[in-house]
Amino acid sequence: MLTRDDVLAARERTAGRVRRTPLLQVGGSGWLKLEFLQHTGSFKARGAFNRQLAAAERGELDPAVGVVTASGGNAGMAHAFAARSIGVPATVFVPETTPAVKVDRLHAYGADVRLGGSEYAEAYAAAVAFAEAAGAVFCHAYDQPEIAAGAGVLAEELLDDLPATDTVIVAVGGGGLLAGVLAAVDGRARVVAVEPVTAPTLAAALAAGEPVDVEVSGVAKDSLGARRLGSIAWDVARRSPGLVSVLVEDAAVVAARAELWSEARVASEHGAATAYAALTSGAYVPAPGERVVTVVCGANTDPVTLAAEPAER
Repeated sequence: MLTRDDVLAARERTAGRVRRTPLLQVGGSGWLKLEFLQHTGSFKARGAFNRQLAAAERGELDPAVGVVTASGGNAGMAHAFAARSIGVPATVFVPETTPAVKVDRLHAYGADVRLGGSEYAEAYAAAVAFAEAAGAVFCHAYDQPEIAAGAGVLAEELLDDLPATDTVIVAVGGGGLLAGVLAAVDGRARVVAVEPVTAPTLAAALAAGEPVDVEVSGVAKDSLGARRLGSIAWDVARRSPGLVSVLVEDAAVVAARAELWSEARVASEHGAATAYAALTSGAYVPAPGERVVTVVCGANTDPVTLAAEPAER
């Protein structure tokens, strides 16, 4: 069971290793938590450091073997960065379809990058097998308590900076960020979980009464492309009666991303813009005076695809 105590322990453990990201007010009652300013460009660095440092504390982290994960995206980069910072090797299994630019970034962070089949499930299986054979610490992309607890530290920060926060809005993929934020908030604010209609893992789980596989597609599938909500996220979500789940169309995500750039000069990836799309599309309408913080969780995106600046401002 993930609790706020786990998040507070993660905050202490990762102090000095991760950045404290700021809040930016964007309206009369709205703020952005600028988590895209975190190391490697996403919130994932928080969980990566917490997982690896906790393993080291328990004597599980062999300095000669290090850690292993399966991810060609934000999680892989975060674990490679954390491992390099701690001084241990990182092996990252990626699908053969992973774009070269992401593989290059993994190499830049010092990872030993290995191909693990044609899709994520095969890369995941290869990473698990490597962990068992080599004795490396396996680091899940989202469904481990220390990963989720690390992510939750950002909610502790935002509530320190804005104690009167009424609502925190987050995007959901596998649910590590959602689980951490729910545990950290612990009833002190409402949490709104936002998903594209093309990747509805939480909404499907709530409808079925348990996590179920969903078809995944759409503009945000590179970062919100988990096919099933993680077990930790499900456990925390079903114990959070105030949780609000909303869905947004891909077109709303694209529009929200463009607005973040044109109005605030925030270069968001589509997955991070999904949270903001709840507001811009009207999927979630705050009450008058409601103080809302939207977590912009990542910016690993191609800046060429951002909307052009309006001719007049």
